[in-house]
Amino acid sequence: MNAPEDEPTRPTGEEMLARVRGEERSGQGKGRMRVYLGMAPGVGKTFRALEEAHRRQERETDVVVGFVEVHGRTNTAELLEGLEIIPRLRAEYRGVVVEEMDTDAVIARKPAVAIIDELAHTNVPGSPRGKRWQDVELVRQAGIDVISTCNVQHLETVADAVETITGAPVNERLPDAVLATADEIELVDMSPRALRQRIRHGNVYPPDRALMALDRFFTEANLMALRELSLRFVTRSVDRGLEETIASRGLRQVPPITERALVVLDDRDSSRQAIRRGANLAAIAGGSLTALVVETPELERLSFDRAQALQRNIAFATDLGADVVRTASRELADGVVEVARARRITHLFMAYEPPVLLRRLARRTLIEILLERMPLLEIHLVTDRPTKAGDQPGAKAPSGAD
Repeated sequence: MNAPEDEPTRPTGEEMLARVRGEERSGQGKGRMRVYLGMAPGVGKTFRALEEAHRRQERETDVVVGFVEVHGRTNTAELLEGLEIIPRLRAEYRGVVVEEMDTDAVIARKPAVAIIDELAHTNVPGSPRGKRWQDVELVRQAGIDVISTCNVQHLETVADAVETITGAPVNERLPDAVLATADEIELVDMSPRALRQRIRHGNVYPPDRALMALDRFFTEANLMALRELSLRFVTRSVDRGLEETIASRGLRQVPPITERALVVLDDRDSSRQAIRRGANLAAIAGGSLTALVVETPELERLSFDRAQALQRNIAFATDLGADVVRTASRELADGVVEVARARRITHLFMAYEPPVLLRRLARRTLIEILLERMPLLEIHLVTDRPTKAGDQPGAKAPSGAD
């Protein structure tokens, strides 16, 4: 049962993690976590988790089921046979008896591995903790490995997009920071057509619910979008893991797996156009978007009106999902290069205005400097007005520049 959250102000994922870790038991190593991630209910996440439980039990690993919800699926229920199941807690909420995981009992049992389904689940009001992932964190702090499951639509950074795509509210949300603590994330993939067939055959929902589900949430278009979101998430996770491995072992840097867009912000209208173009590329490629404000001495001397225009552009970038970064530098090029290298940027977007002829003859343009210092960077020059005949950038941008 999904219970509403009663907190007037929802803390961030990092704050909630810190709160749970404050209850950490001393003297024990933290348990590992493996998460089976799916694009939607019914792809087989719980089934895969229980299959793994049996494999580990056959290898004489001490495994228990902390909490698994079979949702009436016969094949999944059959996999519970032969596994030790920790009895659940029962609580009454609004006249209905609700079952939740007995976290203390799982910890007291001290297994090597606990199967704990539905990581994003909201516990019934009155429970010791509001979210199941908080219970999972305590189990891990007790030195117990956890195998869990999650659907991509429950991730905080994806939930709003899913609501827009499907038209269905996402009430249970999991902070991305929680999933980032997982040691392994395995995507349980299935084509939209195959999942719809499973639903038609009654393998996911009872017949009276199956047709309604197919017509509403589980349309082929919705499932294609959800599958794309899950594939992109896993790709980004692999990219981050690769970077961590490279950094920890001092290995040679390799190109990022995902595209990374950086937009240089100033007060001009064409800067707003650059934000749009950068956001479009990040959305299409499933990459990250960073908006950069380089605080040069010239920027500090902006008039009130121009400073207000810059703030509007920053707000616009935030609305489009950009991570806004400020850095102080005497030269614009130095600030851009510093952030672009640190974030391993692949595409740079910036407003373009043709240089004044005398200034062009006197020194190299910003584009020339950037291309010299970061030759593999793709630079997109964006303007909000037609370019006059004869106006040319100070240096030719790589193929793909706008």
